[in-house]
Amino acid sequence: MKKVFTLALLAMMAIGAQAEEKKDSENKNKPVFTTIKENPITSVKDQNRSGTCWDYSTLSFFEAEILKATGKTYDLDESFVCNKTYMERAIQVVRYHGDCQFAQGGSAEDVLATMKKHGIIPQGIMPFPGSLYGDSLNNFNEFFSLLEPYVEAISKSKAKKISGQWKAGLQGILDAYLGQCPEKFTYEGKEYTPKTFMQSLGINLDDYVSITSYTHHPFYTAFAVEVQDNWRFPLSYNLPMDEMMQVIDNAVEQGYTIAWGGDVSEDGFTRQGLAYAIDTKKTESLQGSDMARWLKMTAEKKRNLIDSLGCTVPEVTATQEMRQERFDNWELTDDHGMLIYGVAKDQNGKEYYMVKNSWGETGEYKGTWYMTKTFIAANTMDFLINKNAIPKNIRKKLGI
Repeated sequence: MKKVFTLALLAMMAIGAQAEEKKDSENKNKPVFTTIKENPITSVKDQNRSGTCWDYSTLSFFEAEILKATGKTYDLDESFVCNKTYMERAIQVVRYHGDCQFAQGGSAEDVLATMKKHGIIPQGIMPFPGSLYGDSLNNFNEFFSLLEPYVEAISKSKAKKISGQWKAGLQGILDAYLGQCPEKFTYEGKEYTPKTFMQSLGINLDDYVSITSYTHHPFYTAFAVEVQDNWRFPLSYNLPMDEMMQVIDNAVEQGYTIAWGGDVSEDGFTRQGLAYAIDTKKTESLQGSDMARWLKMTAEKKRNLIDSLGCTVPEVTATQEMRQERFDNWELTDDHGMLIYGVAKDQNGKEYYMVKNSWGETGEYKGTWYMTKTFIAANTMDFLINKNAIPKNIRKKLGI
């Protein structure tokens, strides 16, 4: 019996080894990453059903900045920023009589502007996201079904004069779903206001600048990137694409992170934690098909093809001209904000940025996305960065 058991065990081990070998063979193109540089960041969070990537990614950026400057870890409150931002955005929409957009989305500037004007608070002072309406995380579906028509009704009013009382009503909705912003609070035994807490964090909010790269404005000047969620009209410094990428590389190398905003609607951005700037012409030719077939493929079939090619998927060559054309024809959009915090390479030597997302610990890499440098070059709208992370020669060109 012992001999039979031993033989059975050996057989099971052999079968298991064969299965593992087959599995490895099937996934031979799956990237295997080696970390080149990884900067400290705070924990991955989940924006859930809310259009607040701009809020989560930028607060993650400032948390990393504080960690770098002081060694202290903080969890800053997204709801505080949302409460202040949505009121200020509504005020602008009313001033424009509704001729601008009121939406969940925003930009890194919204977080920076809030921290400068109102300060910030740590998590745990306001209600946990979603808790006021019986959810475990943010769910802005009902929330914005009230906010949007409310703001539209005021901004499109036919009255010759409106009262300021609409602000009190809107604030009531904001407080009901996000919680009231405190005037004072106690944290670790000490009393603060949001402004004095901001002052205690050890960073200088005047150190932060935005970078972009387009040809419809002169290089080495600053302009407000023309997208709807850039409603505060902050200026971004305009660099040639190659220098824009030098800024990112230098920042990571020097221990800084980058609050990145760009386009993740491309086929090459997978839900499993990878992003490639796919050359669709080369990709479809590898499968013996034609472009018409690629275009007719369902999203699922495209994903399966991309997964099968893995790190061997052909990528386009990102160019300044391509960036401009895609921006002007609406292909390159500002649909997501994330945090670049490191660099890695795959088994073929291709380099990727390590990017923190705000969808919880999802995907193959538990909330981190590995995005090729080509993908970032092709799909960056703009990013917020510490000016001290910019190479000196580029800072000199920008006059900062």
